[in-house]
Amino acid sequence: MKIAFVYDRVNKFGGAERVLLALHKIWPQAPLYTAVYNREKAEWADVFKVNTTFLNRFSFMSDKHEILALFTPVAFESLSFESYDIVLSIASADAKGISTSPKTLHVCYCLTPTRYLWSGFDVYRQEPGVGLFNGFARSMMNYFFVPLRLWDYVAAQRPDYYIAISNHVAKRIRKYYNRYAQTLYPPVDTSVFRPKKTPSGNYFLVVSRLVPYKRIDYVIKAFNRIKKPLIIIGNGSDKSRLKSLAGKTITFIDGNLTDEKLAWYYRKSRALIFGGEEDFGLTSVEVQACGRPVIALATGGVSESIIPSQTGELYDIPTVDSLLAAVTRFEQKYYDSSKCTENARRFAKDTFQNGMKSTIEKLYKNWKKGI
Repeated sequence: MKIAFVYDRVNKFGGAERVLLALHKIWPQAPLYTAVYNREKAEWADVFKVNTTFLNRFSFMSDKHEILALFTPVAFESLSFESYDIVLSIASADAKGISTSPKTLHVCYCLTPTRYLWSGFDVYRQEPGVGLFNGFARSMMNYFFVPLRLWDYVAAQRPDYYIAISNHVAKRIRKYYNRYAQTLYPPVDTSVFRPKKTPSGNYFLVVSRLVPYKRIDYVIKAFNRIKKPLIIIGNGSDKSRLKSLAGKTITFIDGNLTDEKLAWYYRKSRALIFGGEEDFGLTSVEVQACGRPVIALATGGVSESIIPSQTGELYDIPTVDSLLAAVTRFEQKYYDSSKCTENARRFAKDTFQNGMKSTIEKLYKNWKKGI
C-alpha cells in the first residue's frame, strides 16, 4: 500500500507531532503534506519528505494561524493524491478537507473538530490571544464564521473513515460532523517518560501550549491565592497575559525542552495540573509514566487516562474554588508511583503503532470490499 500523511501545518512541536513521528516508524516511506512548513521551528520533520501548498511561498504566514484559517481550505483542496492507495490525515483543522479520488482511501485521525469553529468558538472570540489585534480578530471571526463553519462541515464528510484520539473527541465528531469514529489513543514514549530515583520537589506543574482555551488563567489565580509553587512550561500567544496574572510563587519556563529535561520536571513535581477541557491530554500520561499523579478538569478526554483517587484527582467545574477543592483532596491522599506508571503503559508507543497499523489495514480491506 502506498500511503501519504497530511497534517494541518508543520511549524511547532507538541502532541500531534509526536503522533506523526510514531506513524513515520510504521510507514517510513510515507511523505508528509501540509499547508505551511517552518523548518526552523519544526526540525522534527526532517525525517519526512515534506510537500507544501502554495501558501508556503509566503513565509510570513507560517505562524499566523488566524490568517491561515482564511486560505488553508483552498490550499488543501489544491493538493493531488492520485498516486496513493491511502491518505491518512492527522487533523485538528483543515487537513481533513483534502480531495481524493474514488481509488484512494482517506482516513482521518482526528485530534478534534476544528476548535475555533465549534467547541471553542466562544473562548476564542472572548480572548483570541493576539494582543493588540484582539478586536480585529473578533471582527474577522464574526464575519467569516458562517462560511468557514459551512466549509468545515462539508470538508468533514470527505474522509471515508474517522479515528478519534479519545472517546471525548469521538463524541464531538458525532455531534458536529454527524460521523462515527472509533477511538485509538495517541502514543507516549515510555522509554523516555519513566520513573527514576529523583529527589522530589515541592512544586505543582503545568505543561501546555499557552493559548486561551487551555484555561491556565484560573489555575494561576488559584495558586496565587494559596501561594504554593507552580511551574508553567510552554509557549504560546497567551504567554504575556498569563505572566501579567502570575504572583511571586509562579515560574514560567520556555517550552523548548528536550524530552529528558521535561521528564525530569515531571518526576520532581507533586502533580500535573490540567485546567482546560482537553481532547486527550498527552502530558497527563507522560507525567503518570514518570510516576506522578494528575489533577484535572473532568469534562475532557484527560479523564480517560486517570484513575480517580489512584493516579489523580478530577474536578467538575473550571473555577478557582473547584480546582482548590481538588488540590485539598489531593493533599489528603497518598498516590502510589507504581500505579501511575502501570496505568500509563496502556498508552505506550508500540500499543499505538500496532493498533494503527492493524486498523488501517482492516479499514483498507473493508473499503476495497465496499463494506
